[in-house]
Order: sequence, then structure tokens, then C-alpha cells
Amino acid sequence: MVMDVKEIREYLPHRYPFLLVDRVTELNLGESIIAYKNVTINEPFFNGHFPDHPVMPGVLIIEAMAQAAGILGFKTMDKTPQDGSIYYFVGSDKLRFKRPVVPGDRLQLEASIRSEKRGIWKFECSASVDGELAASATILCADRKV
Repeated sequence: MVMDVKEIREYLPHRYPFLLVDRVTELNLGESIIAYKNVTINEPFFNGHFPDHPVMPGVLIIEAMAQAAGILGFKTMDKTPQDGSIYYFVGSDKLRFKRPVVPGDRLQLEASIRSEKRGIWKFECSASVDGELAASATILCADRKV
């Protein structure tokens, strides 16, 4: 299943400049997702992080992984934010950064469902560039009513 940015916007409440998933290339409901973010020099955060050596902030790489996981969770539950449901990023464990992400990179985002109990979802996530791991984490999200 492939999703373009128009459909992604139906499943995530984020908007510019905070929507960090450009396309979903693979989605297996109840299992996993592969998506990507095209990183360009036009990203607003590069004005300050760092002007002479632009590097995507690590917190935004984590957020991009969480957004991919959120799409997987919403699609698996067959819910959208318009249904009165929101997915909060509530924690991460085993977070590691392995390489910087810079303008021109295509950041591949992967997430797999590990568990779900009482609306708390656990995902194993990774972000990579050209097959090289940039970051990985276990991410927790909570499905809540708005």
C-alpha cells in the first residue's frame, strides 16, 4: 500500500513545517511501515541548526520516526484524527544516533508494531540514509480521544 502526502495528511494532524513524512512506500496493517522524508536545504530548521554545517536535529529524526509509527497505528485501527482520536508520542527507549542527516538525504523511516495494551502502542523504529542507519529507538505512542 502506497500513500502520498495528501493521504498522509488524513492520518496525521501535523502540517507544515512539522509534517515530516513525505510518502509511504510500504504498509502492512498490524505489522510494519516504510516511509520517507526528503531532506532539503529549504527546511526552516537549517537556518539555525547549523547555518554553516546544516544537520537535521536529532529530535526531528525521532519525531519523523514517531509520525511514521503514528500512520501505522492509525491505519491499523482504521481511525483518523477527524474521528476524534489523536496519537501522542509518549516516550522512547534505546535511542541511538549513528550518523548525521544532511540536506539532500532521503531519510527512510521504518516502524514495526511490538505490542499494544490499553491504547499504548510500542514500536521498533529506525531511520536510515542509503541503507546506513542514522537513528533507532523503541517509541511509545498513546491513542487518546481529543
